Amino acid sequence: MRCVWAVAACLAGLAALPNAGFAGEGLQAKTPEKSTALIRLNGVGSGIGYVPASLGVLLGDGTVRPLFVEDGQVDFGAPQPMRGGQQVRPHNILPDGEITHGTNDIARAWLTDPTQRYAHGVLGDAIEAGGLVLEGRAGRQFHYLLDSGTVFEDRRVRLVDLDGNGRDEAVVIQSYLDEGAALSVFALGADGVDVVSEVPAIGRLNRWLNPVGAADFDGDGVIELAYVETPHIGGKLRLYEFRDGRLVFDVAASGFSNHAIGSREQDQSAVVDWNGDGIIDIALPDARRRALRVVTFANGQFRELAHIAHTHKIVSAVRAGVMGADEDVFIVHILADGTLHAVPVPGGV
Repeated sequence: MRCVWAVAACLAGLAALPNAGFAGEGLQAKTPEKSTALIRLNGVGSGIGYVPASLGVLLGDGTVRPLFVEDGQVDFGAPQPMRGGQQVRPHNILPDGEITHGTNDIARAWLTDPTQRYAHGVLGDAIEAGGLVLEGRAGRQFHYLLDSGTVFEDRRVRLVDLDGNGRDEAVVIQSYLDEGAALSVFALGADGVDVVSEVPAIGRLNRWLNPVGAADFDGDGVIELAYVETPHIGGKLRLYEFRDGRLVFDVAASGFSNHAIGSREQDQSAVVDWNGDGIIDIALPDARRRALRVVTFANGQFRELAHIAHTHKIVSAVRAGVMGADEDVFIVHILADGTLHAVPVPGGV
């Protein structure tokens, strides 16, 4: 369901920024305080496969300026507290970890057991997770602990029903101390956390990957997990199908990045039906993060649908946002100089 509560809430305090308007293939505006923190107003949710939602920019004092479009301009509403406010964090949670919320059998999930046994620091420090917790609908918590040869090199557990059975799978970046990162899938079993499947590790120490999303990206009726392998060094976009409880390689394409090394921002990609053909497409930066690429794998064929070049690097999240009275959908991102770009989605969803 689209979230439009913020649009109505901030109309009275609307403040249009100078130089906001249409430029090139989208709308542009300078963000307040040159903020590059682009957030979903309804929070992190399940952590993957986002539907278009209301967006805002986070300011230095912890307040949020809701974002929307009116009369052909990008506007920012009056500052408001971040939705949800301060919440009690679970015991032993990863210091910079996020709590995700499922809609099926898993109510919440988070990473645990901070450790410094893998000194890669790709997410800004050398503290990674040594375990995770899946919390069921009845409130019972199930703890999964890794062995000493691996860590979760991630900030969240992504919850998504990959096989349509009404139960969520949990998707996490798992890094091996000698073989680098893999993408791992877990599930909540009767007596604990079950290991379901895993893509092969990259095969080299200090090599990482970052998830993109989960959807039927080629239109064959099967959900794929998409991620960028080595986003800092010639990133490759890879798709794995979830078939019969296993992740099976599907297709790949080169020339992408969805993360800046040392950054905690892992959401530099969005999934949306760009051209209205009923098949979900992917929007993410190119390998240098100086252009936004929109690509499709419809019918198993890779094709670029749009290429929007920039003079500065993309540094924020790349998000699908609902903005305006007509609930128009835009791909929104912010550059290093504080310029926000909102690119209208032709397909509208």
